[in-house]
Amino acid sequence: MIFVEIEANRGTFSLKAQFESDAGLVGLFGPSGSGKTTLIHLIAGLVRPTRGRIRVDGETLFDSARNVDVPLRRRRVGLVHQDSLLFPHLSVRQNLLFGHFFTPKPERRIPHQSVIETLGIAALLDRRPGTLSGGERQRVALARALLASPRLLLMDEPLASLDLDRKLEIMSLIEHLRDEYRIPIVYVSHAIEEVSRLANYVVVLRAGKVLGAGPPSDALSQMNRAMHADRFEIVSLVECQVGGFDPEFEITTLRHPAGPIFVGGRVGPEGRSVRVVIGATDVALATSRPTELSIRTILSGEVAAIRSETGALSLVDIALQGGGRLSASLTRLAVSDLELAPGARVYALIKAVAIDERPFHSR
Repeated sequence: MIFVEIEANRGTFSLKAQFESDAGLVGLFGPSGSGKTTLIHLIAGLVRPTRGRIRVDGETLFDSARNVDVPLRRRRVGLVHQDSLLFPHLSVRQNLLFGHFFTPKPERRIPHQSVIETLGIAALLDRRPGTLSGGERQRVALARALLASPRLLLMDEPLASLDLDRKLEIMSLIEHLRDEYRIPIVYVSHAIEEVSRLANYVVVLRAGKVLGAGPPSDALSQMNRAMHADRFEIVSLVECQVGGFDPEFEITTLRHPAGPIFVGGRVGPEGRSVRVVIGATDVALATSRPTELSIRTILSGEVAAIRSETGALSLVDIALQGGGRLSASLTRLAVSDLELAPGARVYALIKAVAIDERPFHSR
């Protein structure tokens, strides 16, 4: 369990954040400059909040009212950064032993060999960081953080500098670490594909304020309703289960109560839960079920709210049949012509080629 209720001022930037979660992985999502890194530095003890409280697993790490501020070295927090921050003059083995050495023996809960095997780094132990690829360095950084047996793992954009294949590889490892070692993780990213796959709970930050918090699809829906953003930034997460694969056309069907969702390629295994990222500009609406279209994904729902922007656009919030929300960016002219209003039955149309299936895959 992690509880955060803090305020902090750093120069001209102010941060105010509050959330509470017992999810395995909490995602901090938002654009650059929103306060994500500042927030994990506050949790770690690298920066002191102006006021507030921080608790992890029932232990108070900071409480301004009670004058509690546990030093960084005693918080037992593991940090994994974008650039891995390995000691270049030490071998991989020596880097791993560094965090392990400084952890008191009674608190060394995670077996050394288990971490090496899980992260597949046995062949790297005698090498120096300068000879490793980006993906190898991040695996070593993860191992070093784990071997300190932290009570909380903080990850700051750990995949930002990696190509897609390496990102998928490390995401699979993070899922494995989350589920096997049961260490709470706070994961910072501005990439919705990473957050949608890894996080059980999402905190959306923008300009130092929380715009949404909760299960991923709910948090994104709150964000969409709260902010006036570029229409290309607005996305929805729709939770589905993997269905059958058509080998002739290489199409996978994802199951949702509002209707099947079709994506290119094989997404497996069948029955696995996935979250589909759908951009608001990739959604078209109809007031009756259309036929003879190239679009195969047609989801039924009703209009929950309409937010008219200045200029030509409106944002339509759709409550999908069976649960979930979907945002559609339309022109105000289209909203008027279709006579859309809260409660109206609609059908959301999404092209299969608009959905990026690659983040579903494992490496």
